Amino acid sequence: MTRATAGDASEVTASAAAGDEAAFGRIVATHHGDMVRICTIVSRDAAIAEEAAQAAWSIAWRKLGSLRDPDSLRPWLIAVAVNEAKKLLKRRARRAEVGMSTDLAAQPGGIDPATGIASVDLRSAIERLEADDRALLALRYVAGFDATELSRALGISPAGTRQRLKRLLDHLRRDLDHG
Repeated sequence: MTRATAGDASEVTASAAAGDEAAFGRIVATHHGDMVRICTIVSRDAAIAEEAAQAAWSIAWRKLGSLRDPDSLRPWLIAVAVNEAKKLLKRRARRAEVGMSTDLAAQPGGIDPATGIASVDLRSAIERLEADDRALLALRYVAGFDATELSRALGISPAGTRQRLKRLLDHLRRDLDHG
């Protein structure tokens, strides 16, 4: 389904909404990794991320028929998973320390000394953010949501989304300048 046409994706979504488990399995195979990756950034905990994605799939199975636009399946699924991750964080009331999936030390060649400190500073600044703010950054820069998709996920206008993102980025810049 990763290279499917819009019509194919619509058919798979409609089939899954009608109870076709194989079609739903294709959706899971296509989107699960992104959901877990985004939830890991939001929660900073791989176990919470996996649990959130699993909870999201349960919700998706029940509510897939209510999705009006099959083209918004990916943003909808990721938003459901992010909401589940935030719920789990609140329930557990703890903050686990895990590296982001974009950890430079895990990449071939390791951390470049010229940029390594800046990367560590950025990661630390992001970890100090609230879960909602980490979610916004992950949805925008990891999942690649545009302002319209972000506005759907956040329940605010695209202009409001852009303004919130700008304020958040300004806050990060100030934090990094003073850190």
